[in-house]
Amino acid sequence: MTHHLIQILLPTRTRDGSPIAAEQFARVRVELTERFGGVTAYSRSPATGLWKNDNETIERDQVFMIEVVVDAFDREWWASYREQLEVRFGQEEVHARALAVEQI
Repeated sequence: MTHHLIQILLPTRTRDGSPIAAEQFARVRVELTERFGGVTAYSRSPATGLWKNDNETIERDQVFMIEVVVDAFDREWWASYREQLEVRFGQEEVHARALAVEQI
């Protein structure tokens, strides 16, 4: 049976550099667990994301990954949730992706 793995990269700081409170990450874990029955949060060591901005300078961000496996992928719900996270985490964009996966 095919499922979808949803991965969301949440920053540890807002765009202005303010640290994001641990309660914000806990809220996401609770929301997704209540809606989908479980969540995996890779929060012990933040990953480092690097990218070039519009004027070609390299930007850096520390992120935690949240994963959820769902039976049916509701693109509209996830797009709306990602937009909520952008506001709550003070970001221009929160990176989220959905991958079709087959459980073994």
